[in-house]
Amino acid sequence: MTAPTPPLLHRRFPELVGTLPFLRLGEAPTPVQALDGLGTRGPLWVKDESGYGEGGWGGNKVRKLEWLLPDARRRGTRTLLTVGGLGTNWGLAAACYAREQGIDVALGLIDHPVDDHVRGQLDRLRASGATLHFLHSKTRLILAAPWLFARHTRGLRPPAYLPAGGSSPLGVLGAAEIALELGEQVAAGELPEPAWVVTAVGSGGTTAGLALGLRLAGLRTRVLGVVVNDTLPLDTRTLLGLARRSADLLRSRGADLTGVALPLPAETIRTETAWLGDGYAHPTARADAALARAASDAGLTLERTYTAKALAALQDLDAAGSLGDGPIVFLQTHGPREW
Repeated sequence: MTAPTPPLLHRRFPELVGTLPFLRLGEAPTPVQALDGLGTRGPLWVKDESGYGEGGWGGNKVRKLEWLLPDARRRGTRTLLTVGGLGTNWGLAAACYAREQGIDVALGLIDHPVDDHVRGQLDRLRASGATLHFLHSKTRLILAAPWLFARHTRGLRPPAYLPAGGSSPLGVLGAAEIALELGEQVAAGELPEPAWVVTAVGSGGTTAGLALGLRLAGLRTRVLGVVVNDTLPLDTRTLLGLARRSADLLRSRGADLTGVALPLPAETIRTETAWLGDGYAHPTARADAALARAASDAGLTLERTYTAKALAALQDLDAAGSLGDGPIVFLQTHGPREW
């Protein structure tokens, strides 16, 4: 049996091998390929995370769990408590992969519009073994927090809390790993150095991790974060702060970041909110059009909450000329699995 490949962060900083545990949950690196037929001014590429993950769900959420789960196991955690919307990809991935590590998951869920995808996700969540708490609103979720912690305390051990999307300084390292992979693919000549990497911003961890990882990789690429969530602060300053805390975590575990361009300058991350629509998980006509064109012209399977809105923003900003003529990488983060 072939041994799992070590993370690039461990190769880049060998001193982290003994201080920052990692659990490989998918096959790396994920592929990059040119995207033709979407009519952009300059070259468009996709880094496709949809196939990442060997469990019950895939995509970029699995990358965060590769760092979060071994840390939880090292701490003796028996239950993870986390939160999300009714159709949470994060919650489903956490439930599927934590169960394989002997760790229970409890989810606090809040309401948002329901479509066929969300109904399917709810069925998968119920089948995942996670304990589901339907709290309906963010206010009720906050008020229920003491009860949730008490309800899921086992013996004298309370549950370990993970923020929405797994976007803690540790979870951020999952997207930093994606960026380091991209750096190696640029160095190998698989694609030119991108001017932009475009991704949806749901909880901030992917955007922050990409920004940090691109600098660790020595690339000048900027990150365009298309905000799709109106329940969290996701402005550029907040995301840069999350990237900084992740860099601080690497230092605290022994990484020598001398020579890395830190702190990240403000222009490293650009956020856009005009494609949010009426709120988180609310569909928009523009995103639906991008979803349909991605399927028909590029063979990409997107969804309405995150990736379709991100692609719609990419197309509109590119058409307006505000992204320049350099290469753009679209991060495909949607990772459905058959159940």
